[in-house]
Amino acid sequence: MKWTHFWHNWSIGRRMVFISMLPVAYLFCSFIWYSWFSHRSLVEEELSERGRVLARALAETSEYNVISGNLADLRLTIDGLVQTDRSIYRIDVLDAKRREVVSVTGDAGRDAEQRAFEAPIRKQMIWVNLFQENGAPHVTGSSDSKPPTMTMEEVGYVRVTMSPTNMMAKQVARFRVELAMAALALMVAATLAVLLARSMADPLRMATRALRKIRGGDYLVTLPVTSGGELGELQASIGEMSVALDRSKQDLENKVEERTRDLLESRNEALRADAEKRKLIQKVNSIVEDERKSIAVEIHDELNASLIAARLESQAIHQLADKLPPGPEIEEIKQKSQAITKLTLDLYASGRRLVRRLRPEVLDMLGLHGAVEEMLRHYNSGGACSFEFESDGEFAKLGNELAISAYRIVQEALSNIMKHSTASHASVRLTMGDDTLDIVISDNGGGFDTTLASEGIGIIGMRERVVAMGGDIGIRSAPAEGTTIAISLPLAVS
Repeated sequence: MKWTHFWHNWSIGRRMVFISMLPVAYLFCSFIWYSWFSHRSLVEEELSERGRVLARALAETSEYNVISGNLADLRLTIDGLVQTDRSIYRIDVLDAKRREVVSVTGDAGRDAEQRAFEAPIRKQMIWVNLFQENGAPHVTGSSDSKPPTMTMEEVGYVRVTMSPTNMMAKQVARFRVELAMAALALMVAATLAVLLARSMADPLRMATRALRKIRGGDYLVTLPVTSGGELGELQASIGEMSVALDRSKQDLENKVEERTRDLLESRNEALRADAEKRKLIQKVNSIVEDERKSIAVEIHDELNASLIAARLESQAIHQLADKLPPGPEIEEIKQKSQAITKLTLDLYASGRRLVRRLRPEVLDMLGLHGAVEEMLRHYNSGGACSFEFESDGEFAKLGNELAISAYRIVQEALSNIMKHSTASHASVRLTMGDDTLDIVISDNGGGFDTTLASEGIGIIGMRERVVAMGGDIGIRSAPAEGTTIAISLPLAVS
């Protein structure tokens, strides 16, 4: 799991200490947190209880002093109370309109957080009706059913502001004692964890040293059993393993030698098969080009010649028809002869295009540089994609077979750009070096994911041609980032 990666480089001793101390440290932190929280809660609860009780008590005992206006005695009483109890920060007595009439502030807890508790000072009043409903004086009797009326009136307020400083100091002292005891327990646990880790780590170190010797080739290692349980079994197993390894070493070496001979024979056979495959592909390409050349010559010399003869004959028929007297049959003969002439011209043009595809004449006349330039000029004249051509080097020394293969590779790449890329711009760069012919074809089309998409027939054909010529091909593409094909062909084909 990813969360355990942090201790991959730890020793077994550190891991044992960590495993042993982790729950102890968790308990220590939980205890300290709970102790501190309980002390703070105890202070807050006691402070709240004392503040509320004190406010109610002062409110009940201050009724007469507030009503009579005897504030001096009330101040003395409050001042003595503040001096006696250091948890009281301030006591304020307010009148009914919440105006301050008495205020006494203590010395403790000025910088601490204060908590205020307030209680109302109520004046009790009893109303007695001295007259009956008819206006006659009221005489008390056994038949009286209306008790005297009692009302409460708030004549002031007592506000007690408590400070937790004094109580908190006592609780902090207790907390420090608890912290010291918990820290001592933590130290004892850490010491025991270290001792336990050492008791397990030392036998493992001895086993590790023995295994390193075995890895270095010293199989006869003597490892004493110094511990019990699983560690003792591990030490005994390592000793037994060293003897077994020494026995099987020779057998393994013999098998390795035999397997190595088999692998060398398989490798040589694969190299021979690969060389034969390259020669076969090169031979097939050569035969295909020769057959294309033969078909092109046949179309050029025979079919085109026959088309020229047919065109001349149709023109002769048209000329003879002109010498005859006009008539509907003569006009139809002229139209038929013109149709034949146009048909022969179209067939001748189609034949010329087919000849250029089978065996481009410009490749023989202008070489690879001129043929590729003429191809790009043809693509630029009738498409939405603009093609750019760059070249560097002297192409006159390029062999005929290599020039044909390079031309076919460029032709296939440009055909793929026109069919599949939806690019608006593409470029072809030919570089003639001392030992290699480098071809770089790139476009700004849709591209494809090379890790997911399978290669099409066009790319497979280009790759086979490059392999047959002993070259290298690299394809770099990504969705919406275009495609770049880099090809390197050796000038001397092996």
